[in-house]
This record gives sequence, structure tokens and C-alpha cells, in this order.
Amino acid sequence: MRLVIAEDNALLRDGLSRLLTAYGCEVVAALEGTDGLDRALLRPDVDAAVLDVRLPPNFTDEGLRAAIAARSARPGFPVMVLSQYVEHLYARELLASGEGAVGYLLKDRVADAREFVDSVRRVAGGGTVLDPEVVAALMKRRGADPMDRLTTREREVLALMAQGRSNAAIGAELFVTEKAVAKHINGIFTKLDLPVDGDDNRRVLAVLAYLNL
Repeated sequence: MRLVIAEDNALLRDGLSRLLTAYGCEVVAALEGTDGLDRALLRPDVDAAVLDVRLPPNFTDEGLRAAIAARSARPGFPVMVLSQYVEHLYARELLASGEGAVGYLLKDRVADAREFVDSVRRVAGGGTVLDPEVVAALMKRRGADPMDRLTTREREVLALMAQGRSNAAIGAELFVTEKAVAKHINGIFTKLDLPVDGDDNRRVLAVLAYLNL
């Protein structure tokens, strides 16, 4: 997997590059800010990007804007966003296309190297990975029960799906079998009237419906 990294903090940028390289990824560009970022994201040999939301020169939403522009030019281009804070508007805007292949993680909560790399790989494969705090913040802003048709257990399963958890990880968290998780997920797909398609795609659609995007 060939990646572009954009992070203004030199230590974090170097750490991300070393970490991803150690796990078999190739970092083709590691940038401090927006200079050259748009060109790097449009390179046909780049598979995904790991971007900070706020980059030089203004430290507002430069990383997000670059990500949205890249996904406009390359629909579904995988982007993992790292942020210091839960940026409600930014998260919604990035997820709004409904195409998946998006991650949003908070920097100070990324504590496990392998888990982070797995999250980047899931995003590169078309999945959606959201930090639990991001999910909670988006739901709080929405201010209403998102899924009246779902049972309490199905909502619990769907919330964990929004975090990018596998069926096995969901089962471990809820102390149920993978078979039970699969049954709940099929119930979610049915109740949300999701079209018959690949399960990975339906998982993304279910998460987006859960967040009301």
C-alpha cells in the first residue's frame, strides 16, 4: 500500500512514516503542510492518505479541504484523518458523500500501533473507521434516537461497527458469539432497507445511516 502523509508536527510525521513502513506500507510523500499536497494526492500510484485536519499555513481545515478535493477528483479515494479534536462539521463533510473509505481518529487516543495500521488498511479497503468519541459527538449533535426500528442490541452492534470493529471484535466486546453478531448485522441491514450488495459496502451504508449523513 502506497501512502501520502501530511502532518505538521515533525516528530509525529516521522513516527507515522516509520510505523507504516515497518508494517509493510510505502510512504511516497511525507509533507509538513499543503505545499505539494494536492499533487501528491492525485498521483495515480498513491493508494491512500493519512492527513491532519489542520495544516500550515493557516491551521484551520487545510487537510480536510485537500482530502475532499482529492475524493472529488478520485471518487472513493481512501483518507484517514487524524485530529486533535472532534471537529463535527469536518467529520460530517468528509463522510457526507456516502462512499466510505474514510477514517477519523483522535491523535491522543491512538495508543496501539498495530490497531492503527489495521485501521488504515480497513479505510484503504473501503471501510469506515471512526473514533468512539467522534461517533458519540456526532450522535449528541443530532439529538435524537437514530434508529427507532432497531433493538437496543442492534444499536450497540451498529455503534461498534461505526468504530471499524470486526464481527469477532464486536462479539468479544458484547460477550456474544460471532454467529449472534452476524444475525444482528443482518437484522440491521434488513431494517435499514439496505440493498443486497457486498457486506463491506452495506456496513458502510449502515454506519452512514446511523450517523444520519
